[in-house]
Amino acid sequence: MGEGRRKERCGVCELEKENGIHLYNMYICGSCEEEIIDTDPSEQKYQYFLKKMRIMNQTTLYS
Repeated sequence: MGEGRRKERCGVCELEKENGIHLYNMYICGSCEEEIIDTDPSEQKYQYFLKKMRIMNQTTLYS
């Protein structure tokens, strides 16, 4: 029997998806990845993506 893919929470849309990429310490689903690539820097949504992507640089503290 084939092993199913594990769903992960996208760091951009915050939905659980199966297909995507890991970029540094953030998971980005395939649909958000495509939208990021297709968004022109002059669009307002571009700023939203930048804000979400800045989260990657924050250190995760485990206590």
